[in-house]
Amino acid sequence: MTLSSQPDLLIVGAGMAGLTLAAALADQPLSILVIDPNVPAAPQQWPDHFDPRVSALTHASENILRRLGAWDAIANTRVAPFAHMDVWDGDGTGNIQFHANEAGAEHLGHIVENRVTTHALFQRVQGAANIEFRALGLEKILEGEMGGWRIQLSDGSDITPTLMIGADGGRSRVRDQLGFRCRTWAYGQSAIVTTVTTEKPHGDTARQVFLESGPLAFLPLREQSNQRGACLSSIVWTLNDDQLKAKLALTDADFCQQLERAFEQRLGKVVHADPRFAFPLVQNHAVDYIQPGVALIGDAAHTIHPLAGQGINLGFLDAAVLAEEIQRALGHELPLDDFSVLRRYQRRRKPHNLMLMSTMEGFKRLFGADIPPLRVARNVGMSFFNRHSLIKGQIMARAMGMEGDLPQLAQPGLVADF
Repeated sequence: MTLSSQPDLLIVGAGMAGLTLAAALADQPLSILVIDPNVPAAPQQWPDHFDPRVSALTHASENILRRLGAWDAIANTRVAPFAHMDVWDGDGTGNIQFHANEAGAEHLGHIVENRVTTHALFQRVQGAANIEFRALGLEKILEGEMGGWRIQLSDGSDITPTLMIGADGGRSRVRDQLGFRCRTWAYGQSAIVTTVTTEKPHGDTARQVFLESGPLAFLPLREQSNQRGACLSSIVWTLNDDQLKAKLALTDADFCQQLERAFEQRLGKVVHADPRFAFPLVQNHAVDYIQPGVALIGDAAHTIHPLAGQGINLGFLDAAVLAEEIQRALGHELPLDDFSVLRRYQRRRKPHNLMLMSTMEGFKRLFGADIPPLRVARNVGMSFFNRHSLIKGQIMARAMGMEGDLPQLAQPGLVADF
């Protein structure tokens, strides 16, 4: 459809969070415009190798995607369910393992390439009569003459939406142009990501070892969703910035050898690695997610250390909760920019995000500390947790995203096919 220059809702950013919000409001009595200078790529445009950017989708995220009608397209492309998690301390004997059957589930989550999820959501959005996508960027945000915001787009056109959503990632122009205050700190670390082939199959197990420099994760992948005995993994290797350049300069053979040594050859030899990519690790959290007529979701509101793979799961919940609050406003005939609507969204999401971010920061500091008594304590603690099913069950419920104030879209009740 072609919208006027006054859409009800402007979503800046066609990443996973922004498209989830749009899809959740498809077919509602709203005109929605989604803008992003980068059009989500279709499968025929993808490189032959796996996307180095993957996400560990929780049960809550899976439920959201199923209810939005995107999951079948994702599963028909390729997903990798994992039924087990194995976490250990590389400097000691501490180890904790999680198994889906202990939680009465078939799987703990799915590893999915970001481009697969984005494409499935984009298809859903393109099929909605009330949503238009324009391959344009945001140039400038100005105050409107009658209040609200006047948005200048990269083609020179102006629009005046009732409500604007910043879903434009960790370097959000919406957030920065409107002066949202943030608490930001850099870790002095970066993460190398790539896809590797190992000598032994991964057994549908997500593995993570805590090294002196930070965590190294091997996340299971499959060529097809129903494949068994796969030997492909997506790796996320956290390194101090002064180690990064040397690791990126290694030949493929030397990189594979150092990687398998760091991973203690848990999957045998690393026999192949795709091209390597690296990104700096920064934690960022907006003090407020909202201003009059504006809300931030996903990485625009918060970025988190990748050690728990929770980043986009928080973004999915942001989008689902905001969609729920917008639908509630429509039901009560409230204007979209009524600040009480945005306050409810912030009240429901900010404490949950802060709690998870604080927990992950605590884990990072605990395993990053090279103090002998602390090293002994964390190894004893991991072994203690591993023996107590009640504590492990609570950790698994949190890791699966099935606790707290869940929006209706994320509620349990759907059975996975894979």
